[in-house]
Amino acid sequence: MKFENVLAEVNGFGRFQLMIVLLLVIPRVTLPFHFLLNNFIATVPSHHCDLRALEDGGVFSNLTQEQRLVVSIPVQEDGTPNSCEMFVGSQYHLLYNSSNITDLPTVYCQNGWVYDNNTFKSTLATEWDLVCDRKGANRATATIFFMGVMLGAVIFGILSDKYGRKRMLLVSYLSAIFFGLASAFSNSFTMFAVMRFFTGFGITGISIISIVLCIEWIDIKHRTLVGVLMSLDWSISTTILPGLAYLVNDWRYLTATATSPLVLAVITWRWLPESARWLIANGKVHDAHFHLSSCAKVNHREQCMADIKPETLSKVILVEKENRTYSYLDLVRTPKMRRLAVLTGIVWFGVAFTYYGISLNVSGFGVSIYLTQFIFGAIEVPAKLAIYYCLSWIGRRRSQVGTLLLTGICIFFNIFIPQDMQVLRTVFAVLGKGFSESAFTTVFLYTTELYPTVMRQNGLGYSSSAARVGVAIAPLIIMFEDVWFPLPNAIFCLVAFFAAFMASLLPETLNVRLPETIEDIEQTR
Repeated sequence: MKFENVLAEVNGFGRFQLMIVLLLVIPRVTLPFHFLLNNFIATVPSHHCDLRALEDGGVFSNLTQEQRLVVSIPVQEDGTPNSCEMFVGSQYHLLYNSSNITDLPTVYCQNGWVYDNNTFKSTLATEWDLVCDRKGANRATATIFFMGVMLGAVIFGILSDKYGRKRMLLVSYLSAIFFGLASAFSNSFTMFAVMRFFTGFGITGISIISIVLCIEWIDIKHRTLVGVLMSLDWSISTTILPGLAYLVNDWRYLTATATSPLVLAVITWRWLPESARWLIANGKVHDAHFHLSSCAKVNHREQCMADIKPETLSKVILVEKENRTYSYLDLVRTPKMRRLAVLTGIVWFGVAFTYYGISLNVSGFGVSIYLTQFIFGAIEVPAKLAIYYCLSWIGRRRSQVGTLLLTGICIFFNIFIPQDMQVLRTVFAVLGKGFSESAFTTVFLYTTELYPTVMRQNGLGYSSSAARVGVAIAPLIIMFEDVWFPLPNAIFCLVAFFAAFMASLLPETLNVRLPETIEDIEQTR
C-alpha cells in the first residue's frame, strides 16, 4: 500500500483539504505585498535642489516658484529641471534670455532636495535623500530583501525537512512579523536595510513551506487544480497592492500594513495539520495516524481509518534508513538527483529572473505605476486559468518550456519597440508578465512533484534559493539601461530562452504519483 492509496481512502480532496488551502491563503497574501513592495516604497518622486538658502529678502524672495527654478536650476535636454545640480549663483538674466546656459557654472545640490509629494507622502528616497549619487542605495534595497529571501529558502528548506512543515511555518510567521514591523519603524537607512534583509529571510518560509504542506495532502487527480488555486492568491493580492499603496502613501505605514495579515495567520495556525507524508517518512506514525483520522472525520470517511493502524502506516513509505537526517548534500550524492538539482536550479533562476525583471520595472513604460501594477496583477488571473488547462492537457514539461519561450519572445519584441510607443511597449510587457507568471505557477507545482518526500522541502528550498539569486540580480540588471537602454531586456530574453531549453530536459510528472525516497528517483528511467 502506498500513501496515495491511504489518501484516496480518506478523500484526498475534501473539506479537510479545502480548510488547509483557506488557512494558508491568509499568510500567502503578504507574499506579493512584500516581494513587490519596493515598487512603491522605493519610488523616486520628481525632485530638485532645495533653494531656501538662496532667499535673501530681496529679488529672489519676490519671484514665483517657476521663476526661482529658472534662475537657480539648469535645464536638462528634455526641458525638465536638473535633479542634482544648481547654478553657483542666481542667474537673473535667464528670466529674459534662457537660450544659452551651457557656460554657466553649476554645483551639486548644497542643501538637500525638495520632493514632489503629490503622489507619495513619503518614500525611502525622500526619507533619507537616496537620489542622485545615492540612487544606487535606493535600488539596492530590493536586492537586499531578496538576498534575505535567498538565505531563508536554504535555511527553512533544511529545518522544515528536519523539524516539520507546521512548526517551521510558525517560525516563519513570527520572524516575518517582527522584522517587518521593525523595518517599518527604522530610524536609519542602515537599520532599514538590515531589517528588510531579515524580513525577506523570514517571509520566504511561508512561500516554500505552504505550497509543500498543501500539495502533500492532495491526491494526484487534484494536484494541478490546487497548485493553480494556491497561486491565485498571489495574483489577487498583486491587484490589491496598488490600491493599498494609493490609500496608504507613506512608506512606513504601507510596510506595516503589508505585514499585518500575518497576525491573523498566527491565530489560525493551530488549526493547520502537520504533513502526514513527512510524519510517516520520519517514523512518527502515531502522529500521522492522528492527522489522517482527523482528515477522515472531516471528510466523513471515519470508517476507512478503522482498519488502518499506526503500524500499517510504517510500511506505506519505505525510507532508506530510519531516523536518517537528509541535507542539501543529498541533492548531489547520486547521479539522477544531481542532474535534477542542476536543471531545477537553472529553471527557477530563469523563471524568477525574467518575472521580476518585468515586475520591478513598473515605472519604465510611461504609465501610472498604480495602473501598471494593477494591469500586471490582473493579467495573471486569465494566465493562470489558461495554464491550468495546459498543465492538465499537455503536461508540466511542455507548459514550462512554452511559458518561458513566450516570455522571452515578448521581452525580445520590446527591445525593438521605440520608447515613444508607450502603449505598445506596455502591451508586450503585460503579455510577458502573464506568461512569466504562468511559468512561475508551473515551476512551483512541477518542482514539488519532481522531488521525493524525504527531500521535497530541501529541493524546493534549494530551487527557491537559486530563484532568489535571479531576483536579487534583476534590479541591478535594470540599472544597465543607463549604459544602453535595450541591454536589460536583451539579458532577460536570453536567460528565458536558456531556461526553457533546460526545462525541456526534465521528466514529465503529469498523473504520476509523488516519489517518496531518493531511490524512487534513481530507479526511474
